[in-house]
Amino acid sequence: MGRRILNDALRSIVNAEKRGKATVELKPISTVISSFLTIMKYRGYIRNFELFDPHRVGKITVELQGRVNDCRALTYRQDVKVKDIQKCTTFKLPTRQVCSLIAYYIEGAGRLGIGYANVPGYVYRIRPKLMLFFDNLYPVQWGYVVITTPGGILDHEEAIRRNVGGQVLGYFHYTSFFMRTFR
Repeated sequence: MGRRILNDALRSIVNAEKRGKATVELKPISTVISSFLTIMKYRGYIRNFELFDPHRVGKITVELQGRVNDCRALTYRQDVKVKDIQKCTTFKLPTRQVCSLIAYYIEGAGRLGIGYANVPGYVYRIRPKLMLFFDNLYPVQWGYVVITTPGGILDHEEAIRRNVGGQVLGYFHYTSFFMRTFR
């Protein structure tokens, strides 16, 4: 039941962002929701949130700023060790695939039967250098995975810094204009 409450709250935020609303009210509330929103506020994805009557059913009013494209709670709480947090982040955040998408375009044109005719000539000539560049490039990331740990609810960067593992609660991210053109 508690996981459903978090998921409904996060989906309300995404729907309000898509409609261009300035604020959204979340009901019912929980401490997990307020901790999740604290992380989103700290990372600059929402402006502010205000808690009303937390001892009863209560509500939270969230001020949006248009930076959340997707945020979801996982209905299954996946255990993750410290060494696997980066791998989990790669799978949960789709915006980390910018470099692999470009490399796939360059490398895969011939294998897909499209032929290299559709790849610009200068790109094909420098393909080995580009592939080497993309192999050594750390992927770009615009989002955060939220993890519940023995030290509290943290985002993945803070969990790695504190060297603690836990269970994945959910994620939120912002997709740039560059990634929207490739979807």
